[in-house]
Amino acid sequence: RHTRCLSDWSSDVCSSDLNKLGTQEWNKTKSKVRGAVKNIAKELVELYAVRQEKEGYVCGPDTVWQREFEEMFPYEETEDQLSAIEDAKRDMESTKIMDRLICGDVGYGKTEVALRAAFKEVQESRQVAYLAPTTILAQQIYNTFVQRMKEFPVRVELLCRFRTPAQQKKAIEDLKKGQVDVIIGTHRVLSKDVQFKNLGLLIIDEEQRFGVAHKEKIKQLKKDVDVLTLTATPIPRTLHMSLIGIRDMSVLEEPPMDRMPIQTYVMEYDEETVREAINRELRRGGQVYYVYNRVTDIADVALRIAKLVPDARVDFAHGQMSERELENVMYAFVNGDIDVLVSTTIIETGLDISNVNTMIIHDSDKYGLSQLYQLRGRIGRSNRTAYAFLMYRQNVMLKETAEKRLAAIREYTDLGSGFKIAMRDLELRGAGNLLGAQQHGHMNAVGYDLYCKMLSEAVKEAKGIHTMEDFETSIDLNIDAFIPDSYISNEFQKLDIYKRIAGIETQQDYDDMLEELLDRFGEPGKAVLNLLAIAKLKAIAHQGYVTEIKQTGKSVRITLYEKAKLNPEGIPLLMQKYRRSLQFKNEQEPKFILEPQGSLIPALTEFAEELKNMAEECV
Repeated sequence: RHTRCLSDWSSDVCSSDLNKLGTQEWNKTKSKVRGAVKNIAKELVELYAVRQEKEGYVCGPDTVWQREFEEMFPYEETEDQLSAIEDAKRDMESTKIMDRLICGDVGYGKTEVALRAAFKEVQESRQVAYLAPTTILAQQIYNTFVQRMKEFPVRVELLCRFRTPAQQKKAIEDLKKGQVDVIIGTHRVLSKDVQFKNLGLLIIDEEQRFGVAHKEKIKQLKKDVDVLTLTATPIPRTLHMSLIGIRDMSVLEEPPMDRMPIQTYVMEYDEETVREAINRELRRGGQVYYVYNRVTDIADVALRIAKLVPDARVDFAHGQMSERELENVMYAFVNGDIDVLVSTTIIETGLDISNVNTMIIHDSDKYGLSQLYQLRGRIGRSNRTAYAFLMYRQNVMLKETAEKRLAAIREYTDLGSGFKIAMRDLELRGAGNLLGAQQHGHMNAVGYDLYCKMLSEAVKEAKGIHTMEDFETSIDLNIDAFIPDSYISNEFQKLDIYKRIAGIETQQDYDDMLEELLDRFGEPGKAVLNLLAIAKLKAIAHQGYVTEIKQTGKSVRITLYEKAKLNPEGIPLLMQKYRRSLQFKNEQEPKFILEPQGSLIPALTEFAEELKNMAEECV
């Protein structure tokens, strides 16, 4: 099991489809994606350049009212929550325009962070806009804001289809006059007729769920106001690092007190199990979600559930109902007048009803992984044990990706699994154009890590920062370098570790990865240590303009990039230092032939360091 060509190693691990591509086709794919990535990077940099050139409004320190408002929070804040709140306040009290991402799992208290930031902004006589992706969530957020701010002179208005045209018109007029402090709504807030007198803070709940046209409007609003973005499907750290310096990030990883993991069952549809699950929840005074995502016959399904459990009060809800109908059903469910709500995925985002602790998902194999995770997050929001039943039709052969999705959702029941779910979702389907119309595709073409690397390089280039020439470094050595099953048996974990090792670029990265492996899996064997060492060697060699390191017998050929920028005075010094163990061939692609003395990888790493130093002397 010697190491083979490690060019684009990270992509190879990410996307098995690449093995089917020929070299020419692979290069074409990379070139195409690189062009698209450059456009994305240019757009990102232009947007944030405008923001960085301007100075933002500076809020004053916390007032007595702010402290009173925060003390009225009925729960104990987690350390992560307090940290995120302090981060947001620090941004608001500085001259820079805030653009902070609050990443937290479902039910981890992101809304409270937004509430406190909004209250602080309102005290400066500035307006707040809260964008929610669904009407039901907008209504619930509105209720929360009104409830929390009722003791203070803050006017909160709702702008969505639950409001009559007359109510909407009045809210828009008062917003323009500055008489509305906080406006909460769906994409209706982005309409042309909605104008602000003095907008200071924009809060966006799950930005990825807004359409392209809405994102364009959001970007225009973003240019000179503070922005707080809330997301339960976190952007993985790699992507965040590639955009470092562009937006800040606070992570809520600590679960609220008394929160318990959701018991998750994946099974074929069975009426008796459905009956028992509903009856068990009703016996303890709770309520049930039954998720059925087809509007055409949802009423029939509700009728079938009502016959199955005659004692239960059953109703249904979907997005094509009239505003009043939907509002009445949701109001009745929230008030406990409905025991079982048969619903489409309109309940997916943000609903917080602590009495609902059983969910049954019909045809669960038809849903995406993040969607299943978001749906399941609607239950388990109290100190009761919650149960999720993911059912698929009897005697149906599941597709491979559907099996993987259901296996992942069953595996990740621990609190705070959102990060793992987000990463697995990226592995299964790619993540696509960050700002454009395609929400998937580019990453899937080249692999997630390589996409992030391309984006990072393109952002630097758009900023005028010098980046390395476009070439790859491959390594082919006759040594064992792999992760054995005896060290990490779980294939998902192994895949993740391979990708992380592929991302090693510095000694610090190497030390951090080694420390994590020791902590999580114990002492790594020789093959794993070799893998780490080769990843570090590859990074150093790339900085020294090496395109290939290939072992043949006792000697190793080290090929340089044809446009290598090395200090030429260093070559005679190298020849003198290594004497008979080194040859130099000055061809179109210059080559060194080295017979390493001592251990192979340390000797090659030392030689690569010499080349890296020659490159640095030339800059």
